[in-house]
Amino acid sequence: MNLVPAQYRNVSVADVPVALDEAALRAHLLGRPVYRRTRYLVARHAGACAVVEVSKRSEAPLFSPVTAVSVVARAGETAFVDAPEVDTAVPTQLARAAADHAPSARCVVVRGRYGHVSFIADPAPIQVKVVEVVPPWPPKLVDQLRRVLDLADDLPPVELVEELVDLTALAATRPARHYLFPCRAGQASGTVAPGTAGPGAGVPVSYLDEIPDRAPWTMVGCARSRSIHDWFYGGEVPTVDMCPRNLAGRYARPGAAGPAPVITKCCLLEDRVSSDDGLVVVPWGASVAQIRDGLKLAIAAARPAPATSPTPR
Repeated sequence: MNLVPAQYRNVSVADVPVALDEAALRAHLLGRPVYRRTRYLVARHAGACAVVEVSKRSEAPLFSPVTAVSVVARAGETAFVDAPEVDTAVPTQLARAAADHAPSARCVVVRGRYGHVSFIADPAPIQVKVVEVVPPWPPKLVDQLRRVLDLADDLPPVELVEELVDLTALAATRPARHYLFPCRAGQASGTVAPGTAGPGAGVPVSYLDEIPDRAPWTMVGCARSRSIHDWFYGGEVPTVDMCPRNLAGRYARPGAAGPAPVITKCCLLEDRVSSDDGLVVVPWGASVAQIRDGLKLAIAAARPAPATSPTPR
């Protein structure tokens, strides 16, 4: 699954004068010289295409004769797609193009940005669940992950599955006459809309980072928010837990070979990424490098553990 050439320069495209069945392609290609970096050939004939893998006598000279041909995908299961927005060097972009343009094809050849051609055979992107709170919009962690994946030419295809928790709906689980959120970033106004959280007209909202005068509010926050609240105000405060790490508990499952791994964030992590039993946590203000590290850990958690040999008796 997820067969993607290591580099698009390993892929050549040729119009051939023979039918696209294995016997005809083998007879046509054996002994013909191909470029030293060519490993796969997209053969086109009569409006159809097939993909074959070729072996060469040597990779030392610039061109070398083909010594073996094996079919990767036959004509009836291969689609050719023009998608100039796709960087064909990036497996996730190839998988997305296959799903968008030819979801029923087993192999999708894509002519993308810069005119470069590559393909993906048997696309099966690794699913990674992303647990994030909103607003802000777009969801920051999801947006960061997408931007990393759009450039990740060394990672396998990944599909992000968004699990978004709306903070207004979360607040509604504990109706109140006044709410305190951690900060104004991403919040559209100073009130919570009627019918979503609490009775009456718009419910007033204050923001902890502005250190407002104390009021009988319910705080929508996390452990760090409670610590800051204690620092400035002291005393007990009704709280709705909005920590993505805690919310992610309902989506995470034990076992690295089990269901999709989960990636989320937590402000108690300041300078590292953690991973435990398929739950990957990055800092709240994660850098691009930390997001990438988190992705690699999630991908590793999604892969089945290597088989072990039975213990000799």
